[in-house]
Amino acid sequence: MMPRLLLAIFALCAVIALPFNTARAQALSADLSDHLIAINTAFTGTGLTLFGSTDGDGDVAVVVEGPRADLMLRKKENIAGIWTNGESARFVDAPTFYYAAATREPSQFLREAPRSLYRIGVNNLPLDIQDVDNENIAEFRTAFIADRANAGLYNRQVGNVTFIGSRLFRSDIYFPANVPTGTYAVKVMLIRGGEVIAQTDTPLTIRKVGTSARIFNFAHDYSAVFGLMAVVCAAAIGWFAAFVFRKN
Repeated sequence: MMPRLLLAIFALCAVIALPFNTARAQALSADLSDHLIAINTAFTGTGLTLFGSTDGDGDVAVVVEGPRADLMLRKKENIAGIWTNGESARFVDAPTFYYAAATREPSQFLREAPRSLYRIGVNNLPLDIQDVDNENIAEFRTAFIADRANAGLYNRQVGNVTFIGSRLFRSDIYFPANVPTGTYAVKVMLIRGGEVIAQTDTPLTIRKVGTSARIFNFAHDYSAVFGLMAVVCAAAIGWFAAFVFRKN
């Protein structure tokens, strides 16, 4: 009798909680125009549209981060008119791609602490900088962000999220030709009263396809064989060119 009573109480609680959970889940919904970017030999960059809706007033922020990796940055030094590599820094587990967008300047609707927590804006992106003196960390951080931005992989200025009417919104995200492959984290947040009240994630994968993918995978999986083949091909081309010119 007791187990049946407990089961009935549990079922009743689940039914009562369902409308609340459904309403909360519908506070924010978002999706991408495509969940796969295929890179082939003709790829020159592409754009995706993130679109969604809210259940009412509020601001929307978007953060896109690419796969993480250890990245190096070297400082160039001019010694007697010759540019050489100077001090270097290692950025541990840094996102290879970063994009942030919002309906307005994030500082206007969100305090500094949650902006840092949700990494909204490149200045709030935590970077673990190693192998460099402490007094040079700020300089290397600035240079690293500038270098990634110049390559089109980071956006220094927060992009735009545009409302269409009072509830529908969209944001256009561009991925350059040199975009890294892998799994991307796309996070969309709804902010009200200075607090993030809802968040949704949508998947995105960027991968090589076709001949370029097969060559890349072969070079990665069989690097020694690929290197040997490259040497043999180079030698064969050199021999053939020498033979033709000698004959002429």
